[in-house]
Amino acid sequence: MSERISLISVIGLAFFLLLNPLQAANDAEKRVSECTRVLKEVLDIPEGIPQSLLDKAECVVVIPSVKKFAFGFGGSYGRGAMICRSGQKQDGPWGAPSMFRLEGGSIGFQLGGSATDFVLLVVNPRGVDSLLKSKVKLGADAMAAAGPKGRSATAETDALMTAEILSYSRSKGLFAGVSLKGSTLRQDNSANEDLYNSSVTAREIVVEGKVTTPASAKELVALLQDRSPKNLSK
Repeated sequence: MSERISLISVIGLAFFLLLNPLQAANDAEKRVSECTRVLKEVLDIPEGIPQSLLDKAECVVVIPSVKKFAFGFGGSYGRGAMICRSGQKQDGPWGAPSMFRLEGGSIGFQLGGSATDFVLLVVNPRGVDSLLKSKVKLGADAMAAAGPKGRSATAETDALMTAEILSYSRSKGLFAGVSLKGSTLRQDNSANEDLYNSSVTAREIVVEGKVTTPASAKELVALLQDRSPKNLSK
């Protein structure tokens, strides 16, 4: 009897070990799919992100459904992806995504307890370099500001002159530029490994092009390629 129980336990453990990596990969793929849905909806908002700013973005970071939590002082946490134009100078077509996390106590004060989607535009090479470090604190390691909406040329020019990362939020149907100063963006290396089945860094994905775009991310790449085919900041 004990031998039979042991055999069942071994078989159960084997199934768990086989299914666990598959589940992790599926989670990463679902996250990319959710990023695609959120970005499409945000880009379709009338008087939303100015086209001229999107055309000058080196990278776009999408963090869907950030939720407020509390342990001690409270805070917020979200998981998403960054997708950049390919090449050493980000002047090629949009490339494969790198997984990222957004963390910070300051976010929670803006959420009001509801899930919030964030879209961040990285608008110059300094911002890209900052995000390719292990982690970056917005407002300290990289200048961040609320992104302007609509078609105000003056606001767009001011934003490009003063910030490296422009951030937008959507919650309960409301869309606005929002400040994320004090929050932290960090590479999600475990999710990258799950998505690509290989241990790769954000720099290897974004700049060095060491991976091919997975099937789950092709719609995201195609969306950005359609909406902003050329980097007009160069």
